[in-house]
Order: sequence, then C-alpha cells, then structure tokens
Amino acid sequence: MVADDVAFVIGGDTHARSHALAVVRRATGEVVAECTIDTTPAGYRWALQWAHRHAPGTRVWALESTGHYGAGLTRHLSAHDELVVEVTRPIRNRRRDGKHDRLDAVLAARTALANDRGVGYPRQGAEREAVRMLLVARGSAADARKQALIQLRTLVVTLPDPLRGELDRLPPGRLVRRASSLRSRDRAITSMLAAVRSLARRVLALQREAAALERRLAVHIERLAPQLLTQQGIGPIVASQILISFSHPGRLRSEAAFARLAGVAPIPVSSGATSGRHRLHRGGDRHLNRALHTVITVRRRLDPATRAYLDHAQARGKTQRDAVRLLKRYLARQLYRLLTNPPTTTLGPCS
Repeated sequence: MVADDVAFVIGGDTHARSHALAVVRRATGEVVAECTIDTTPAGYRWALQWAHRHAPGTRVWALESTGHYGAGLTRHLSAHDELVVEVTRPIRNRRRDGKHDRLDAVLAARTALANDRGVGYPRQGAEREAVRMLLVARGSAADARKQALIQLRTLVVTLPDPLRGELDRLPPGRLVRRASSLRSRDRAITSMLAAVRSLARRVLALQREAAALERRLAVHIERLAPQLLTQQGIGPIVASQILISFSHPGRLRSEAAFARLAGVAPIPVSSGATSGRHRLHRGGDRHLNRALHTVITVRRRLDPATRAYLDHAQARGKTQRDAVRLLKRYLARQLYRLLTNPPTTTLGPCS
C-alpha cells in the first residue's frame, strides 16, 4: 500500500493550462497546503520546491490524467526520483456538490490515502505512448470516414433519377467506388456530381489512412504483447487499447484493480429490502470498457463456450445484462494474467 509508507500525499487535479495541488498529511488527513501551478517547466520546478517546503520527508504524488494533462508534470517528477501514482477521476454530482479544482486535488490525495482500487502507477514506455497516439489518429480517421459516408448518402438522395435509384441501392463499399468516378455531360448536374465525387474520394482516402495506421499498430502489438492477438475477438485495435490501459506489469496492484479501471468491477446495491444485488461500475477507463465489450460481442457470435455460459446464466435467473457483466469481469481477470505472466504457449480463446 503506497500511502502507508509516506508521511504526505500530494493530490493533483490536472488541466491543460494549470494544475491544482494539495498536500494532505497521511496520519491525520489534514490539508497542509494548496496551490495552483502553470503547466510549464518553470511551474514544475516551482511545484517541486513547494513540495520540499510543505511535504518534507517521504511523500507520494497522486495525480489525475498522468498520460494526458498531467504527462509533463509526471515526467518532471519521475526525473527527480519522486514517487507518482495515478488516480482515476472520481464520479461526482457537480450540480449538487459543486466544482472546485483545489477540492478535486484534495479528493485525489484522499483517494490514494484510502488505497482505492482506482490507484495505479503512471503508464510507461515511449513505444506504448506511440501506440496511444496511433490509436487516436486511427480513431479520428475512422470517425471522419463515417461522417463523410453519411454525408455522401445524404447527397445521393437528392440526385435526379435514374442515378439516384442506381446509387441508393448500393452497399457502402460499392457506392463509394462508383461515386468516386461519376461523370456526366449534362451541365445541370455536373456540379452535383463534383460534390459527390469529392465526398467519395474523401471516404476512400480516409479508409486507406485508417488501414495504414492499423497496420502500424499491429507491428507494435506484435512486438509488445503478441499474446493478445492469439485471443478470440482481439485484433490490433482492441489489443492496442488494452495495452494502453494496462501499460506494464506492476502499474496496477492486482487484477481487481484492473477490473476497477476497466469499469467491470461489480458494485453492491443491496439495501434493507434486497440483498446480494450488484450493478455495473460506470466509472474507470471507458475506452477499455468498450474494448472488453467488443471482445464479448465477438465471442457471443463465434465462441460456443461463451454462448453456453450465457444460456446457463440466464437459465439460473440472470438477466442478459448481468450475464454479460459477469463475462466482462472474467475477461478482465484473464487479460490481466495474460499481460502480467505472458504464456510460453498459445492459449485457446477460452483458456
């Protein structure tokens, strides 16, 4: 337990232009000092000097978004041998509880003090950061392609017949290829077809861009975590997201912490009138949660063992949603063990 070995915890609420920091004494939970720094090298140096004054001795920095807004401060602190942990952003009702950066910094420190399962070490490795950036770029290209395809369909609806009837019935792939080469001698629709061609060619260009980025991602995954690609339902995109969230062995202290990060840890909702009931945890890394959901969706279609489990769970009175929740929790355990202790032999899809 990291917080048990230090005298002070410094919580950080990170933003693009500034970070709010708060020093909390571990023994009493008392807030010792608060400040706000700029996200510049000078601001980082000042933060470290401020920490030496108000948190002498052993301390740990509990920061939000160490891989994004807090990346610069995290790198600066790590270079000076400071201990840094990442805490997940808590889910709060801001309409009811209000919003204040320094209060969020205190809350980050107390999350680390409570040894919450949402606490982990920052992500490491330049190659893993490259995977994250490639995944962002590929996602942007895929989203832009989808938007351009929707716009192309909208324009096709307004074309005159019989061209509209011909194009409207085509599936997306054939539609884009046909629309990218449309020509007409009719001056009345020449500009219409120019607009349709432009969108179709944009779709094709974005499709090629996304495919090239996906191939580059596959190269990195083959080098960093090839065992993920042996699992049914996991391709380069899903494997990249899992690897980004997991980062490296030791970042999360247990598979339960990984499940909490993925948002698949069951949350008890029992009361005086009910007992033994749970619901989904809606916090954590939602991108990782979506990746696990994608794997389960594929296995429901292709894996007989997964379908048999779902049927058996529903026969015992579980709803389909509860059965899927249990499967996602099992998958989180499987993936954590797979990444922590890579096998020397290939595992089957449900090993």
